[in-house]
Amino acid sequence: MYHVKEAFYTLQGEGAQAGRASVFCRFSGCNLWSGREQDRATAACRFCDTDFVGTDGQNGGRFADGEALAGHLTALWPDQDGVATPYVVFTGGEPLLQLDAPLIRAMHARGFEVAVETNGTLAAPPGIDWLCVSPKGERELVITEGDELKLVYPQADARPERFTRLGFRHFYLQPMDRAPLGDSGSAMAETVAYCLAHPQWRLSLQTHKIAGID
Repeated sequence: MYHVKEAFYTLQGEGAQAGRASVFCRFSGCNLWSGREQDRATAACRFCDTDFVGTDGQNGGRFADGEALAGHLTALWPDQDGVATPYVVFTGGEPLLQLDAPLIRAMHARGFEVAVETNGTLAAPPGIDWLCVSPKGERELVITEGDELKLVYPQADARPERFTRLGFRHFYLQPMDRAPLGDSGSAMAETVAYCLAHPQWRLSLQTHKIAGID
């Protein structure tokens, strides 16, 4: 049984795949925060701005098996002439609490490339086409190689230097955008300065917010 908070068709807003048409599947649940505000102060990740609790979001629900969920997600991809490769992004919460090989196979059978955005603390199933890890705080990574490492910056307990030797193809810093933890303008300036001083890292912006889309 898969528990999905929401699923929707949009443009990927962040990182190396920014601007690409994508079906997003947001799984319910996370291993670093309950999703309840009363638990935020004691959570391993305290700056999340995403609602991943329950199954009541757009196109959300419970799905008995991989075939059922794959069919549901495939229906969100627009009819077109077959030029573009369908692309699905599994996110959360923490998608690796639920994503498994049968669901990946079902998406591949429907012609999709499969991307995952994970905090990297859980092992990934085989078959993922694009693996993006976004480290959170002091939690150690189980996944130490992949396509993209995208670090929300600054995090006092997750400095970029900790990750520079890992086996990722792309390294991104993304300015933290959460008012209770500080001024977002200052975070932007700090992120730009760090990327200029350490050119291994590229700047990732949340372009979906700039463009006013989901």
